[in-house]
Amino acid sequence: MSKIKKVFYLFLPIILGSLVGLLISKNIDYGSLAKPLFAPPKILFPIAWSIIYLLLGLSYYLYKRKGKDDKRILYTYYISLTLNLLWSIIFFLLKWRFVSIIWLILLDISVFYLVYLFYKNNKVSAYLNIPYILWLIFATYLTIGIYILN
Repeated sequence: MSKIKKVFYLFLPIILGSLVGLLISKNIDYGSLAKPLFAPPKILFPIAWSIIYLLLGLSYYLYKRKGKDDKRILYTYYISLTLNLLWSIIFFLLKWRFVSIIWLILLDISVFYLVYLFYKNNKVSAYLNIPYILWLIFATYLTIGIYILN
């Protein structure tokens, strides 16, 4: 595997997540929304997502490093990443709160499936995504709570 591919696999989620963050930064209204119990301060989100994106990139890199090429993993990984990135646009930029719940549920399903596929092919890649799954479950709770309260 070339160095360019290694860097691509490792850092694509962080780069794309940062670009979306810049795109939506002026439209983030988290501080003004009524939030459910256990809602974290907004400073936690960029920290959590940076770690999650790094782990996601690392998990895919480790999978690819083994020389495996399961098309289901390829498609599920990029579909999940796309769903993830578009959620922020739907929630913050477009303010489509109900649609963002449905979108997030689709993301949850796709990431659960990705982790299942990783587990069958590279267990370390699957384990690296446990924080992502936990964060998505929490994000689903927050999104539903924000929709109901606002």
